[in-house]
Amino acid sequence: MNKNCNGSKFFIQFNAFFNSMERGFYMVHAVIFDMDGVLIDTEKYLVKYWCQAAKELGFEMKREHALLIRSLAANFAEAKLKELLGEQFDYKAVRSRRKELMSSHIKQYGLEKKRDVDQTLAYLKKKGYKTAVATASDFERTKVYLEQIGIYEKFDKVVCATMVQNGKPMPDIYLYACEQIGEMPENCVAVEDSPNGVLSASLAGLKTIMVPDLTKPDEETKKRIYWQIERLGDLTSLL
Repeated sequence: MNKNCNGSKFFIQFNAFFNSMERGFYMVHAVIFDMDGVLIDTEKYLVKYWCQAAKELGFEMKREHALLIRSLAANFAEAKLKELLGEQFDYKAVRSRRKELMSSHIKQYGLEKKRDVDQTLAYLKKKGYKTAVATASDFERTKVYLEQIGIYEKFDKVVCATMVQNGKPMPDIYLYACEQIGEMPENCVAVEDSPNGVLSASLAGLKTIMVPDLTKPDEETKKRIYWQIERLGDLTSLL
């Protein structure tokens, strides 16, 4: 009986190891997560309130415009929206109003953790992987959000756009996150939900896994991702 159990356990472990080798994940030491859309279900509200804030201030911002700036650092987002909506677009005023709307929403309804977050983080810790967060948000907001859903202390490092010269889609934030956890980019996996985040991680040289949130990857994004999963929990079958 014990021999059969041990044999089955060995087979499962060997099969998992073989699968990780086949997919190129056998040299991975760390997993670095985006926050919005990966750990917290906030992207749909950010998109909603970008559009609402713009409308309140007299600008016609559509859902597709808001989707294009997901994970973008503020300077890149401002340039993109002015390109789309004209130089008269008041990015700072709209962003400020969007923050007010989002804050009011969270105060009323709270934050919703993405499915499988706790199980995935527990699995990675058990397996000995380092973990970090690399987000386009500022540190104050990031800390509050991660503490509110009870996972801030579960990461080795939390890195924000304000800590680097260039935020996403440039590679700086992922390079800095790798430096902070003492790992080379090629030995790290990034988990992202948006094209801009995928671009940032891939430019930094990380093996990038996409778990699409609001949109599926376009053809250009598909070229940059190492693997695509449907839900965060699927990560445990790869690592």
